[in-house]
Amino acid sequence: MERVSGLFSWTLNRVLWLSGLSERGAARQPRIMEEKALEVYDLIRTIRDPEKPNTLEELEVVTESCVEVQEINEDDYLVVIRFTPTVPHCSLATLIGLCLRVKLQRCLPFKHKLEIYISEGTHSTEEDINKQINDKERVAAAMENPNLREIVEQCVLEPD
Repeated sequence: MERVSGLFSWTLNRVLWLSGLSERGAARQPRIMEEKALEVYDLIRTIRDPEKPNTLEELEVVTESCVEVQEINEDDYLVVIRFTPTVPHCSLATLIGLCLRVKLQRCLPFKHKLEIYISEGTHSTEEDINKQINDKERVAAAMENPNLREIVEQCVLEPD
């Protein structure tokens, strides 16, 4: 009887651990989200600014702390980016958001839902821009414009 009880206890602990419900599994969850956030950051940090010869990382438009990843379910993740334009009246903030979206849609190796926002209080028209860069129809329309598409392609091109 003691042997059966021990086997049952071991099996139950293993199931809880594998499902993420035990303390060890729960501790594993934040580490996985941090790894995914770093994976996202590595993709966006090399995006070039549309006006300057610098990357978004060099201009501190994006930082590691601006990326958040949450698990929606076993195979889906919510990726939230909060970027900071260089000035509160940056005329290219929408274009930067578009570059972030295009790069991540093309390159993220896991299934995801993407939300991109301007960091609160860092732009004079952040609400309007947040709506634009999270509206699929507006994004699709913008990418149909050959001039915009060319600018985006230059910004998201990987450096040699």
